[in-house]
Amino acid sequence: MHIPFCKKQCSYCDFHFSTTFELYRDRMVKAICDEVEIRSELNSNEIVETIYLGGGTPSILKASELALILDSIKNNFILSGFPEITLECNPDDCSEENLRSWKALGFNRISIGIQSLDEHQLDWMNRAHNATESTAAVELARQCGFDNITVDLIYGLPNLTPETWKETIRKVADLPIGHISAYCLTVEEKTPLAAWVKSGKIRPSTNDAQSEQFLILVETLKALGFEQYEISNFARKEAYSKHNTAYWLDKNYLGIGPSAHGYDGENRYWNVANNQRYMKEIESGNLPQEVEKLSNYDRFNERIMVGLRTKWGVSLSELKSYLDLDPAWLGEVDQLVQDGDLKVAGDNLVLTESGKLRADAIASDLFKLSN
Repeated sequence: MHIPFCKKQCSYCDFHFSTTFELYRDRMVKAICDEVEIRSELNSNEIVETIYLGGGTPSILKASELALILDSIKNNFILSGFPEITLECNPDDCSEENLRSWKALGFNRISIGIQSLDEHQLDWMNRAHNATESTAAVELARQCGFDNITVDLIYGLPNLTPETWKETIRKVADLPIGHISAYCLTVEEKTPLAAWVKSGKIRPSTNDAQSEQFLILVETLKALGFEQYEISNFARKEAYSKHNTAYWLDKNYLGIGPSAHGYDGENRYWNVANNQRYMKEIESGNLPQEVEKLSNYDRFNERIMVGLRTKWGVSLSELKSYLDLDPAWLGEVDQLVQDGDLKVAGDNLVLTESGKLRADAIASDLFKLSN
């Protein structure tokens, strides 16, 4: 569920959101709840295993608004016995009152957007919190009863030194968390960061520096008891994100809210990334979406792209169910195995440690193009 509201714009972010939403926040919450009802009529037999409120900034919503959204799901869908219910939140929203209310509403997992513990980095990113608030938020969340906490970090930041990055990882890993998601900064078009890079105000990190920081991330977290179960995701004691793992294992999911994406196994859809158009269409009883029917080529390539990012890899049998594994393609696989970037584990192709540095390039090499 995509909540398209934020207090302020982070300089690197190109997600869909609005910082001027007060005049229509009630209307948006109602539209999201109404979309849940519309989608339920089309997916009446599906059992909900995970609920994920992302954004934007879902933690900007009042407890009463979050309750309306969760109630709309519970009233329109069948939930599994122990669904994972995640709320993305910023450290500055993690007051004791909010945390206790989120827990009482039924959220059993929270994802805290720390991003960095360097005050200078947080400042140019235009984050609404500081490093002290970040660590305090995690500690307080634990005290308020959350035993499933994940945090987000960003590497590849301008002027980030290996020493500072390693120190950040160690400090975060020392918090009472079971999961870390760490993403490499990308300079997205039409963001303040892109303008600063173009003007020379900020010099982006080099590919070599990003690769070094990725290796530091993997090695440091491994030594601290975290398993890398996906390229950017690390967990202690198999505290995997059930929600994100569903994406990687090709399970169906619904996308609710402006700009949200959904998938039914054969088709992918995405809602309009415009708040006013979204609300107007939902109020008219329409789904404000575009739909793409996936070809066998699409599904083959997507399984490679997503599956190779995980510790489980991608199944050769599954790939063969979409397209023939011709000699030229198998030859490409053999070459990647000989180069030390891929390994065959039973029926699965799995990236090696060195292959993880080239995950996107390797996936691209194994894509099949339709004639």
